[in-house]
Amino acid sequence: MYGYYPFYREGIEDFSYRLQNIINLILDNDLPAVEKIEYVTVQKIKKLLLIISSLSPYSPNITRLSEDIESNRNATLKYLVYLQKAALLRLLPQSHTTMSAMSKPEKIFLDNSNLLYTLTTDTNIGNVRETFFANQLSVNHRLTAPEKGDFLIDGKYIFETGGKSKTYEQIRNIENSFIAADDLEIGYGNKIPLWMFGLLY
Repeated sequence: MYGYYPFYREGIEDFSYRLQNIINLILDNDLPAVEKIEYVTVQKIKKLLLIISSLSPYSPNITRLSEDIESNRNATLKYLVYLQKAALLRLLPQSHTTMSAMSKPEKIFLDNSNLLYTLTTDTNIGNVRETFFANQLSVNHRLTAPEKGDFLIDGKYIFETGGKSKTYEQIRNIENSFIAADDLEIGYGNKIPLWMFGLLY
């Protein structure tokens, strides 16, 4: 809910309000200055962020998203990249592709879990876990979407996120596969406590 941005130390009561103000500042001032976009484009990007926030993590239908914000496919893909550059979204490409401005991401996350709590009222714990994991690992590693599991790290390690009772069923018999488990103090086997990935940042 709070803690990702340093101003939480000044008080948590108005944390979400302050974060919302920062999001608006990025979209209204910073983004137009850097990308030279017009007011109408900013409104489309805001609408896009709002839609994704209610669905994140989300496997996008770019055609549908484009219709929803009254845009075309190429422009929508460009807006997604803008939001990633602004550290509001995280785009996860398929494991066999490279992420470019014109390629559809396999999955879209909000950049961090504080954004998740600020921008949506229906926060799913599974979404929070995946968002946290993606945020922490992406600093020093390349994350892609594998055929099985939630994340492929550096083209080698498969991770599935879940609670402490999460089983290996989805990644059984896959080499270098692990579970990042929430509500777990000490790991065992190929199950690693989710909180430990916060030490990588």
